[in-house]
Amino acid sequence: VPLEAEMLHPLHMEQPFSAPAAQYVLPTFEEAPSGEPPDPKKCSPREYLEFYIFPVLLPGLAALLHEAEKEKCFEGKRNKFIASDFLTEWLYNKNPKRKDESFTELFSIPFVKDWLKDHPRPPIPLSLLISEEEASILIQSFWRGYRVRCDSEIQELRQWQKKLREERHINKIVKEFWAKQEAK
Repeated sequence: VPLEAEMLHPLHMEQPFSAPAAQYVLPTFEEAPSGEPPDPKKCSPREYLEFYIFPVLLPGLAALLHEAEKEKCFEGKRNKFIASDFLTEWLYNKNPKRKDESFTELFSIPFVKDWLKDHPRPPIPLSLLISEEEASILIQSFWRGYRVRCDSEIQELRQWQKKLREERHINKIVKEFWAKQEAK
């Protein structure tokens, strides 16, 4: 059997996903299926999801996707956007019971405060907090400092300063000075 006959032909990916786009449209906020809402304690799980969960959750997920796109989450592997934080804040603020209350930030929500008391978060890495421009400035300034410190005249100056500090006991003098200042 020739090798070409055993090779699989490439699949056309457009065909399996050629359903009309209208099929994937999300419902708008608080849009429940038509008809009388069922009793939440007696209805089936599917009815409960369709009448009580999805009309609130699906718009939140749509808002989450828009925010993730604004934060450029789909462009790189790492980012500072935390989807669960956004969705928690969004659902809390869109709760119909809080209709007349002002917007509340995530870390001001009472149950979030309580959770974070017992489960503090690790700090967000600096690489996620600063922009690429700020990172490039930090890297460039470190590199320039390194190149300057490699200069022989600068090395000589640093050795002289080190020797002077040791001879005059500068560290001891500085500690005594601050001890006096704190005693005042």
